[in-house]
Amino acid sequence: MKMKKRMLGSLFAGLLMAGSALAEPLKIGYSDWPGWVAWEIAIEKKMFEKEGVDVQFEWFDYVASMDAFAAGQLDGVTMTNGDALVTGSTGARNVMILINDYSDGNDMIVGAPGIESLKDLKGKKIGVEIGFVDHLLLLNGLEKAGMTESDVELVNVPTNETPQVLASGQVDAVGAWQPSSGQALSMVPGSKRIYSSADEPGLIYDVLAVSPTSLAANRDEWQKVVKVWYQAVDFLKDPETREEAISIMAARVGLEPEEYKGFMDGTKILTLEEALPFMKKAEGFKSLYGSSEIADQFNVDNQVYADKQPVDSYIDPSLMEAMK
Repeated sequence: MKMKKRMLGSLFAGLLMAGSALAEPLKIGYSDWPGWVAWEIAIEKKMFEKEGVDVQFEWFDYVASMDAFAAGQLDGVTMTNGDALVTGSTGARNVMILINDYSDGNDMIVGAPGIESLKDLKGKKIGVEIGFVDHLLLLNGLEKAGMTESDVELVNVPTNETPQVLASGQVDAVGAWQPSSGQALSMVPGSKRIYSSADEPGLIYDVLAVSPTSLAANRDEWQKVVKVWYQAVDFLKDPETREEAISIMAARVGLEPEEYKGFMDGTKILTLEEALPFMKKAEGFKSLYGSSEIADQFNVDNQVYADKQPVDSYIDPSLMEAMK
């Protein structure tokens, strides 16, 4: 009898240990973009603890965060909608469950002194990370200016190196996002923003994408993550707490709050009411679906991947809709 009780006790202890092992936190990778740095508000103000959801945020350089997700080290990662498709094309399937923001000016084409518009770039060199989102921004701007990619010479430059390349005089313009775009403007006296994501709202959506396996196994927990996000947005939008929120975000990236406020102006962080319409199926940039279809075609055209992706399968609006 004693042996039987011992065996049952050991079995019970083993089950408890197995349960503890399974109850790991949701691991989320995030990086230096205002719409993602805003997660820091929820972390610092212990909003996740108050909602009873166990999360572990891990800070990365942007590309490294996608690599970590692709390697199965993360349950979720912050990406642009176009890069969610790129990551998925490698076999790291993901589902966009939340729109954090859209770029509203932080992604820029910055011209060297004397370059006043995109039309001035005809026959000139532009430094941009080919296949990334500001390459798409450039193509969009050229089309609006009545030009095509064949009218300019592209120089493949990593985004974080674009300020130095513009300052060196090797190119006549660069395409970059903040903070690199702002650094380019600061480093090169007389340089000018000649086109930006503010000229095409919805070209670049910034999202939280999660693995389908984690979403299926932890749907209630991900729902809480979405709920916490909107608590953080409320904290940021509230005039009484906005200064504290910006201070929290600025500290995460090692900047002074006054300097960080400039980055905020180029990022349209969305309330639930603002974000939900973008989760409706439609063509064009006013829908996450339409914008992602455009990004998908861009990725195929530029040989980022070979075959078009099933865009609808990458988007799940239900967790946001459940917040209504």
